[in-house]
Amino acid sequence: MVPFCPLLRLHAGIKAPLLPDSSSAMPRFPCLCFAALSLLFHRPIHGYFPEERWSPESALLAPRVLIAMICRNSAHSLPHFLGTIDRLNYPKDRIALWVATDHNVDNTTAILHDWVVQAQNLYHYVEWKPQEESRGFPDETGPKQWTYQRYEHLMKLRQAALETAREMWSDYFLLVDCDNLLTNQDILWKLIGEDKTIVAPMLDSRAAYSNFWCGMTSQGYYKRTPAYLPIRKQERRGCFAVPMVHSTFLVDLRKEASRQLAFYPPHPDYSWAFDDIIVFAFSARVADVQMFLCNREHYGHFPVPLRAHSTLQDESDSFLHSVLEIMVRGPPLEPSDFVSVPPKRPDKMGFDEVFLINLQRRSDRRKRMLRTLYEQEITCKVTTAVDGRALNISQIEAMGIEMLPGYNDPYHNRPVTKGEMGCFLSHYNIWKEIVERGLKTSLVLEDDLRFEVFFKRRLQNLMQEVESQGLDWDLIYVGRKRMQVDHPEKSVPKIHSLVEADYSYWTLGYMMSLQGARKLLKAEPLKKMLPVDEFLPVMYNKHPVSEYMEPFPRRDLKAFSAEPLLVYPSHYTGDPGYISDTETSTVWDNEELHTDWDRARSRKTQEQEEISTDAQNTDVLQSALDSTARDEL
Repeated sequence: MVPFCPLLRLHAGIKAPLLPDSSSAMPRFPCLCFAALSLLFHRPIHGYFPEERWSPESALLAPRVLIAMICRNSAHSLPHFLGTIDRLNYPKDRIALWVATDHNVDNTTAILHDWVVQAQNLYHYVEWKPQEESRGFPDETGPKQWTYQRYEHLMKLRQAALETAREMWSDYFLLVDCDNLLTNQDILWKLIGEDKTIVAPMLDSRAAYSNFWCGMTSQGYYKRTPAYLPIRKQERRGCFAVPMVHSTFLVDLRKEASRQLAFYPPHPDYSWAFDDIIVFAFSARVADVQMFLCNREHYGHFPVPLRAHSTLQDESDSFLHSVLEIMVRGPPLEPSDFVSVPPKRPDKMGFDEVFLINLQRRSDRRKRMLRTLYEQEITCKVTTAVDGRALNISQIEAMGIEMLPGYNDPYHNRPVTKGEMGCFLSHYNIWKEIVERGLKTSLVLEDDLRFEVFFKRRLQNLMQEVESQGLDWDLIYVGRKRMQVDHPEKSVPKIHSLVEADYSYWTLGYMMSLQGARKLLKAEPLKKMLPVDEFLPVMYNKHPVSEYMEPFPRRDLKAFSAEPLLVYPSHYTGDPGYISDTETSTVWDNEELHTDWDRARSRKTQEQEEISTDAQNTDVLQSALDSTARDEL
């Protein structure tokens, strides 16, 4: 093994010759003395010998870091995970890699091998430790089950990596799980700058789960505390002392107390659960080393752990959801250039068409949604939305549009906005296309949504059950804001995750049948227009304002909703980056009357309020995937 240490250079000291006593000569050479002083302050200093000439000191080299990666059944996460390692803003010649893999049933070993071969010359040192003797542990029933032997094996590997770092005189040891996505490229510098023996960056997930505990019981188990959520939500920011960090953390090996840290074997006094993260936390406690968790910035993302009965496909889809969530707040995460990624095969999930509504001027949303759909292997047709703010009165009159008499927004007491008119026309044009093309089933998506975990599989499973049970349907929401929260909605017998829709807002995503589109067009809504998310509840006879329903005598749309929902808004009122093209607009017939409402008090675009226990849809049949998603939370 090549030692990880800098080349030491020893410089021999050179003693300058003594000069004769010149005190007696000073009166005779005053000009020479002043000239010498002038040279002293205005010119570089030169020694007697050329070797003694002074030059500015160079900058310090970056500290030496060993990154330990222990991967098992990680083929689904490795391309993106390794891409984040590639893009770390840290000198690679100051990084050593310790890479181990074993007990795989997927392509993990081949992916890691190809990456190591191509990337190894960039790094100071790479230790590659594959093991392919066995595809599983004798006492495990599946790849997600953690048994005694599996814990022990992992602890031994982590201890070996830690000892290698010490032997190589590394300054720091970074442990990172192979599905942790370190999106902050300066993360190493940030953590080193905290000057802590053990420090972890807070990682985001789709739930409250993160890579730290704020409380621990006397037996070493997780303990709920009121301190956790304010830190997790970054309502409090800083670097906090905590009893446990895991998944990704940095150890400062220059600190004397770090010599006592160990993953294996457990301390002689250890009596807690045989779990790698708890064993290490106990080791830190015995060494009197405090663990710290930093949440000053966004550092990265990781998936919520799955239950032991979950499959590798579940794990792959769960990781994919982390990749999608990253794109909600920032640019897409690219895979490593050193890894070959198989091409995706997008499809329409069994629908005749998948429509994506997008304003032409919202290219950022279009790019994100197309990439998000592609990552899920979903193809779509982009439908250019009607830009309401570009409409003038003449165009509105030419289309035969008239407002529903007496309509006022229930929250702002104002007429329809131009943005709402454009939104309605965008959906109306899709209904027309469905009828013109004779599309039996279609999925309609807006461009400002985020997908729930297992979206594609859950939606396909729902549609298979709807078809197998012969359900007569016109509209099925997959994303909405439930407005009626006084009593539960009626579940649909023999179909998992489906309820009869009550009064709802939003048209984020819905399935539309051919007969449903025909019913909507037959109602001639352009002659009595109101916002589309008010019109749909009118058509299935669940709007609370009877005056809005009376102009539509035939209200027989058969409307249902996925429960739980499969898509949600990408942003809510008050979130950074929130923009509403429907609400922030002008009144349809008055360009001077702007509707940029008080966002702090806005209710229509806020996150849905918590539904009371009495109004929960508790009798809905839950599918296995829905249960898995709920278990993770």
